Amino acid sequence: MFLKKQRAFSMFELIFVIVIIGILLSVALPRLMTTRDDAMIVKAKTTIAAVRGAMARERQKRILEGNATSIKRVDSGKADQPNKLIFDKFDGSITTSEVLEYPLITCVDKHAKGCWIRKGENYIYRMPSSQEVHFSIKNNRFICDDTSLTSNCILLTQ
Repeated sequence: MFLKKQRAFSMFELIFVIVIIGILLSVALPRLMTTRDDAMIVKAKTTIAAVRGAMARERQKRILEGNATSIKRVDSGKADQPNKLIFDKFDGSITTSEVLEYPLITCVDKHAKGCWIRKGENYIYRMPSSQEVHFSIKNNRFICDDTSLTSNCILLTQ
């Protein structure tokens, strides 16, 4: 006499929903990964601009103080090691002024992407695409080296 109301989903409805979710994920996931890589590149561009601004400010400060020494480094000396501060102090000294108010941490290992490390006199940014872009300090300027990939230099500096 009384019909029970059905309170569960049928197997067909569940499979249909799972297929729709799978299609949406297959379309959205590649776009989300690209967005992450773009965010890493924007962060690198912002870091480069901030370092260049800090170097210009430090150069002007030294000129006003009558100090003619050029800027040689933009870290306190341990940026060639994993998981250390980079862009923290000028000329490898803890007594000089700060480069960035919130310094970055160097790459955790040699496979890390979207991070910075120093090798000798070069500052290297590891692109999300597994390529490296080399920067150095010449004439008190933080410049992209011509020996690295030119398209990546343009991408990060313009």
